[in-house]
Amino acid sequence: MRCPFCGHEDSQVKDSRPTEDGAAIRRRRQCEGCAARFTTFERIQLRDLVVLKSDDRREPFDREKLMRSIAVATRKRPIDPVRIEKLVSGIQRQLETSGDPEIRAEQIGQMVMEGLKGLDSVAYIRFASVYKDFTEAKDFEEFAGSVSEIGAKP
Repeated sequence: MRCPFCGHEDSQVKDSRPTEDGAAIRRRRQCEGCAARFTTFERIQLRDLVVLKSDDRREPFDREKLMRSIAVATRKRPIDPVRIEKLVSGIQRQLETSGDPEIRAEQIGQMVMEGLKGLDSVAYIRFASVYKDFTEAKDFEEFAGSVSEIGAKP
């Protein structure tokens, strides 16, 4: 593993343990060149996924991009980071086990929307505002009204 500080090729694993959700192995490493310590995560990848964008471009699935978009929606919300990690891991697992190596970006967006709906209504509206491309205040009003109706149902 290349050191992120000095670029040295070799590092030594000092500690390994599973993450809280059990979806990855967290490893503490020490660079043999500069002695800096850093953390890496090792995850199971069942298959390589390709995301089919709305303009027909294809790009490799990027777990970190998914994590960043959810982090933006949940920023400053009282949500345990472990729950966010579980949401991302769950979406990735569903995509990998779907049997289709090409996934439409819209499908991923819908999965995120469903996950955030059960997690936090403000994060759900934030994500929807970008995903559904709200352009006016009335778009927010209409969507927030539909979220309120969902929450009011027994």
